[in-house]
Amino acid sequence: MNYVNEKKISNGRWKHIIPPCILVYIVAFMDRTNISFAIAGGMDKSLGMTSTIAGLASGIFFVGYMILQIPGGNYAEKKSAKKFISISLIAWAILSVASGFVTSTWQLLILRFLLGVGEGGVWPAVLVIISHWFPNEERGRANGLFMMNFAIASIITGPISGWIISFSSWRWVFIIEGCLALLLILVWYPLISDRPENAEWISEEEKNWILDSLKQEQLKIDNNIKQSDGKSSIYVNPELWKLTLSYFCYQVGIYGFFLWLPTLIKQLTNSGIGIIGILSVFPYIGTLLGIWIFSVLSDKTMKRKMFTALPMLGLALSLFLSVQFKSSIWISYAFLILCGFFLQGYNSSFWSMPPLIFTADEAGGARGFINALGNLGGFIGPYFVGWLTVVINSNVSIYFLTIAIIIGCLINWSIKLDEKVI
Repeated sequence: MNYVNEKKISNGRWKHIIPPCILVYIVAFMDRTNISFAIAGGMDKSLGMTSTIAGLASGIFFVGYMILQIPGGNYAEKKSAKKFISISLIAWAILSVASGFVTSTWQLLILRFLLGVGEGGVWPAVLVIISHWFPNEERGRANGLFMMNFAIASIITGPISGWIISFSSWRWVFIIEGCLALLLILVWYPLISDRPENAEWISEEEKNWILDSLKQEQLKIDNNIKQSDGKSSIYVNPELWKLTLSYFCYQVGIYGFFLWLPTLIKQLTNSGIGIIGILSVFPYIGTLLGIWIFSVLSDKTMKRKMFTALPMLGLALSLFLSVQFKSSIWISYAFLILCGFFLQGYNSSFWSMPPLIFTADEAGGARGFINALGNLGGFIGPYFVGWLTVVINSNVSIYFLTIAIIIGCLINWSIKLDEKVI
């Protein structure tokens, strides 16, 4: 491992690559999850939505989301992630703004589905960029920094969405936040570069270090594959399916939490939408801290599976305890904040695993496959939380999320991974 040696060379990659990637997904995540504040802010009453339909409207995004995952990952790996994401930005901006003009639930469902298509492929495309710029020994921290976008977006989305609704209506949440995506293209396209070879700002020293490190990493992976049965398709590789199932279970848990947090806080505190927006911030402040701690520990130890599993167990336990202490409002809310701490700690280690299992040519498609099928959990989570809340109660819906996360953790531990590639 070369954790210290990289500090002896220039580190422009951290300043030029990570910030644009974070900005792209902050806006994507805002446009994906602001529906939760629209629902809490009166959209359900305006459109005559039940909790089940609200869960469907939140989750149908992920049905559309899977369509471009594999094509997007492959296009990013073999051609240009930069161009793919630029087109996606324009598409989802238009669809998000259009959501502010819906007059029926079927219009909303269609636009949410298409928004998923528009954002589909962006995630694996960004991970391809990161894999081209950050070798394995620093990829956990690079992934972790990028994935702070979830927490930052959630911290921003809550107060902004609550504030917009407080002086106007839920429609303007979609319109204003959708316009941000159009403006983002002016930042994204000039700043990002697909590979070190394409960047004008990078020093020769830094470029050579990155390319040499990636070459050595790939040689070892190729050698490992040759020693196995590396001729078969990646889609019959059991490790790909384990990664996908683990990610699916994780997505069930976190998107059930993401999209229902405002409603849970409303039920817990009986607060107005402005206060709910503020209270929704604190779990995601914990998320920022958790992401950084788990990503640094993952890179220092190179124990990718361990630091994928620990945040999952922490999240499951915190969700369970938030229900157990529901009669004590602020203790229950404290456990929701603890949920935030563990919420995204999984990602930096998890997304460092596919490049250790698949070749560079295969990894883009593998990431797309995992994200496509795995993100169907983002449909199942919100839908079943809404359905179980109606049929039984909200406590049972949280137990459902807890069980899903624990199952994902057990699957993760069964993945065969060479954690000594570097």
